[in-house]
Amino acid sequence: MIKFLRTLYVNQRFFLAIFSLAVGFLFSFWLPSWYPWVWVLSILLLLVFLLDILALFSSRAIQAERKLPEKFSNSDENPVLVTITNKYPFAVHVEVIDEVPLQFQKRDFLRKITVPAKEVVQFEYFLRPVERGEYFFGNLNIYASTRIRLVKRRSTFQKEQMVKVYPSFIQMKKYDFLAVDNRISQVGLKKIRRIGHTMEFEQIKDYVPGDDVRTINWKASAKQGNLMTNQFQDEKSQPVYSIIDVSRSMKMPFNNLKLLDYAINSALAFSNIAIKKKDKVGLVTFSNKLGNLVPAGSKPTHLINLLESLYNINTAFLDSDFGVLYAHLKRKLTQRSLLMLYTNFEHISSLERQLPYLTVISKKHLLVVIIFENTELNRLIDQSVDTLPEVIDQTIAEEFSYQKRLMIRELQKYGIQTILTKPEDLSVNTINKYLEIKARGML
Repeated sequence: MIKFLRTLYVNQRFFLAIFSLAVGFLFSFWLPSWYPWVWVLSILLLLVFLLDILALFSSRAIQAERKLPEKFSNSDENPVLVTITNKYPFAVHVEVIDEVPLQFQKRDFLRKITVPAKEVVQFEYFLRPVERGEYFFGNLNIYASTRIRLVKRRSTFQKEQMVKVYPSFIQMKKYDFLAVDNRISQVGLKKIRRIGHTMEFEQIKDYVPGDDVRTINWKASAKQGNLMTNQFQDEKSQPVYSIIDVSRSMKMPFNNLKLLDYAINSALAFSNIAIKKKDKVGLVTFSNKLGNLVPAGSKPTHLINLLESLYNINTAFLDSDFGVLYAHLKRKLTQRSLLMLYTNFEHISSLERQLPYLTVISKKHLLVVIIFENTELNRLIDQSVDTLPEVIDQTIAEEFSYQKRLMIRELQKYGIQTILTKPEDLSVNTINKYLEIKARGML
């Protein structure tokens, strides 16, 4: 009996009917002829109410299932599929309340649908996580009612499900074609003109009209009696590292996503391209001390190791120590490598404190420093102002924006490659820079 009462809910329509009968009884005080008819309606309402309960509780005729992906992609829209099976011999009106994970703070989830008799209905909704980690779904609650809708029956399914939110593998797949297709036509991705030759020798072949005469191998030509040319190929198996600063400077959020997670998503997409270009990719994280370290590798399974390492990045957002980074790179990286350093400086003075370490690192490796634009400042600069406080705010914003450009010039003065990018354009700009470096044979 208790179980029955826990699953029985009364619809608003029933209370409206009760209120109407109460009004009828009230007016029957002045209109006595109404009194017996109001009683008849009351009895009919009671009978319909009992029949409605009997129809809903005669059997367990509603089934529901929530289907989750194997993992969620951070900062992307992830689909959740709900399937409802109606085994009643009549159509039912269904209210679906899914208890989504606490991280979304979504407490008003409600979907209303009508499921025909003996039919299966599916619907899909999307969730956009902004933090990595484990997300727990609660109950999938189904409230079924007949067309009369006086009462409804609650059924609960899949009391708890867990899904892990990984760095954005959807973004990684989005740019996957760049590794095999040189025809880059997507907006934001630019063509890179190749300059000169790479130095990795492939083979000696017969000269054909159109070959660069500078590649003619005269010794081989004399030996064979006809012109032979050296053929080169793109240099492969070059070590490429994503170095992620996990200090408090990377805690700043844009579109509810921290700069750290923008960097993690970009590092995954960039590493995928580099592996497909036959380079070896690795990962280093640091703040006040060294964090994750994944040695450079190029095996197909290596990307999975990178994904797991990026997923498990934890930080207390302390101040960064570039001296620790320099000491580690000097000890561990003996081969010249491409280092993509994801960090952020808000003032030229903070850059100047770390510049000695950056310049020393750049002497041994090809260093690319990636700094984020503050898009909120850009929005403040572009808006029209009327009052003195607004003018002051805009002037301060322009000063901070100028500091960013000044930092870029300061780094370039020491021969350090730089990227100044909006957070949402990070992956595109990082991949462009990598493709440019490969095309120009800078590494």
